Amino acid sequence: MSITLFALDGCPWCEKVHDALEEAGIEYETQWVEALHSRRNEVRDVSGQRAVPVLVDEERGVTMAESANILEYVERTLA
Repeated sequence: MSITLFALDGCPWCEKVHDALEEAGIEYETQWVEALHSRRNEVRDVSGQRAVPVLVDEERGVTMAESANILEYVERTLA
């Protein structure tokens, strides 16, 4: 799958991104991360930081954090 969302279960910002992707009918894979920041090495490896959500669009070579930025990207580019 070319789109991966790194998310934390129960994170309201992650849920907003999930909802936007679902509403737009975009296929994506969710990579669930650890609750502890110090254990989110997979997020750090792809984005340089440990906060979620993080969206990786391999097809377009885009990696981004911050839910507001991701929501805008989904609306303008993916939907």
